[in-house]
Amino acid sequence: MPHRFRRRVVLFVSLGLVLLGAMLATAAAQAAPRVLFKTSGGRFVVELYPQQAPKTVENFLRYVREDFYDGTIFHRVISGFVIQGGGYTADFERKPTHSPIKNEADNGLRNARGTLSMARTNDPDSATSQFFINLVDNAALDRRSASAAGAGYAVFGKVVEGINVIDAIAQTETGSAGPFPRDVPRPAIVIRDVQLLENGSAAEAGQAR
Repeated sequence: MPHRFRRRVVLFVSLGLVLLGAMLATAAAQAAPRVLFKTSGGRFVVELYPQQAPKTVENFLRYVREDFYDGTIFHRVISGFVIQGGGYTADFERKPTHSPIKNEADNGLRNARGTLSMARTNDPDSATSQFFINLVDNAALDRRSASAAGAGYAVFGKVVEGINVIDAIAQTETGSAGPFPRDVPRPAIVIRDVQLLENGSAAEAGQAR
């Protein structure tokens, strides 16, 4: 093989490897992050949508990395509507949070069954750590206008493993407890651990059931 031809082959192979590496890096960067929830009611995995809701996902992952959700409860469970958590301990102490974030409900995502959304007050830009999971398609929670009444609730993820666990939590008996007059699961549904899955799968952390 002529020396010049060998140099070209090596060059082409090197360029191909560089391009392949760049493609793999891009694919990894674009892969949607996944988070594993370990609760007293079972495990489930949520896929997040940073492209559609960048600030909301960043905010949520900040709490995850700080282990903020460990030991909190689902304090509001309404069958046929939502399960909500991420703000109170099992003793009904409200955990201190970071500053509220801007509402990203105008991202085109819908509050469909299994989606993860930010809970908030009547102020559209008041969401901090609390979230809810839609048990059914809740179109009434979608953005309808720029007004406070129509601002909607920001969807930023979806349950992709363990939706049966969510449905089981939704069937938990509820009543009054702590500062809440109703809708509190009894016994408590505790979020024991929330972790970002590096490989996007629950395989190494224990399969969601």
